[in-house]
Amino acid sequence: MGEIEFRKRAEKIKMFILDVDGVLTGGEIIYGNDFLEMKKFNVQDGMGISILKKSGILLGIITGRESQAVQRRAEELGFDEIYQNSPMKIKAYKEIIEKRNLKNEEVVYVGDDLQDIPVLKRVGISCSVANGVEEVKELVDYVATKKGGDGGVREIIDWFLDLIGEKQKILNSYCNG
Repeated sequence: MGEIEFRKRAEKIKMFILDVDGVLTGGEIIYGNDFLEMKKFNVQDGMGISILKKSGILLGIITGRESQAVQRRAEELGFDEIYQNSPMKIKAYKEIIEKRNLKNEEVVYVGDDLQDIPVLKRVGISCSVANGVEEVKELVDYVATKKGGDGGVREIIDWFLDLIGEKQKILNSYCNG
């Protein structure tokens, strides 16, 4: 598929939905005392998400696990939909698009593993990070060169914003105050 076709598809996008473990994080799960679960998030991914939010795109998370760290990070970044403890991600995805009155072609989904495939097959633009499993990377429209938790989400957001012609406008807004 060429850049012109991608641009047409990208112009329809109203929502970005992200997986967490392996996408927003490197996939590591750290347990502390008293069942404390810690996750490491990338600041540049966060900045990209904030930029995307300012551009009017809705944000969602669908993750198979439940974590207070994910809830906190999602709230800090202003996510519109947060679905945790959703190993059957297609169910959560269907709830989100129904609730938000969206069509499949109006959604970008970023996943990295097998449970993401049913959603990746439905959306307008499907993406993965460099550490995604081969079955996912062979299926998606765009694979970041960076790993999840290491700027992969930011790379995907930058690619998307460049595709729709918003990246330079955003850069100018930061440079011109």
